[in-house]
Amino acid sequence: MNSILSPLYWVVTQIIVLFHRFYSLVFAEDSGWAWGLSIVSLVIVIRIALIPLFVKQIKATRNLQALQPRMKKIQERYKNDRQRQSEEMMKLYRETGTNPLSSCLPILAQSPFFLALFQVLSHIANDEKVGVLTQDQVISARQATIFGAPIATRFMDGAEKVAQLGATLTEVRTVTIIMIVLMSASQFFTQRQLMTKNVDLSVKTPFMNQQKMLMYVFPLMFAIFGINFPVGVLIYWLTTNVWSMGQQLFVINRNPTPGSVAYQQRQERLRKKGKLKEEPAETEAAKAAEAARSVRTQPKRQSKSQRQGGPVQGQQAKKQPAKKTPPGKPGKPSAKTKK
Repeated sequence: MNSILSPLYWVVTQIIVLFHRFYSLVFAEDSGWAWGLSIVSLVIVIRIALIPLFVKQIKATRNLQALQPRMKKIQERYKNDRQRQSEEMMKLYRETGTNPLSSCLPILAQSPFFLALFQVLSHIANDEKVGVLTQDQVISARQATIFGAPIATRFMDGAEKVAQLGATLTEVRTVTIIMIVLMSASQFFTQRQLMTKNVDLSVKTPFMNQQKMLMYVFPLMFAIFGINFPVGVLIYWLTTNVWSMGQQLFVINRNPTPGSVAYQQRQERLRKKGKLKEEPAETEAAKAAEAARSVRTQPKRQSKSQRQGGPVQGQQAKKQPAKKTPPGKPGKPSAKTKK
């Protein structure tokens, strides 16, 4: 593993050292702020470099949305045959050159850097030189703490190892638990934001099922594996989650998926500002709907007797008027009259 990732060790440590020199002008050289912010800056550099992959991810998502009508037809045609439905979906993806897994590209591309940082912090915890770090820099990073927890410690470390780094087990576990919770929560809300605002929910596709699965699986994975991550790696992943959330929110507000909730909200904002050019048919339909709502009459309030059947009896009385005796044909006399 070390031989494979050795070039990445050099890249990761070089970026961290450069930023550490810059932050040392403001903070103490051995402080957690100088080393912690260097890791945050490493994330920013990597995420900027991954912007082309993010653009590719957006295009792949748009292609999937464009295929929604055809996907819906396949679902309706093979609604009783799930296997045939999946085969036709895969065939459609191949014909159009669409890859439903493109949304995972940014995460997959970050994985080597994530592993490299993990190994770098492990070397620092063991007081070993790695990458371009000198022995003095390794000692400095080893002593750096974030809210009392050294950046190279983990939740599962024993009390003896933590004590060697100048901290207590309570401090380390408190900081790691808080960061794991924040990391998992930010991952969940990022996926939830995508599902609730930027997906056309009118058509159910394998892409939607995949996103729903990721919304619950990724936070759970980070919560489980996070106890084995050094504090520095937790800083890295929390930062990248916050970046993803902000980047996604920007895209949703500026370029939402047609048919999604965010798209409807954007259309409404543009309509209020007068910047939306609507088709004449859409305008007429909106006016007709508004006119229908304005002329709708509310039913008159009725008394209790009317609600209990008064109006019905009154209507029956009107429908069956009393019979009139025709002229010249007097009615039958009563029994008293005959006597």
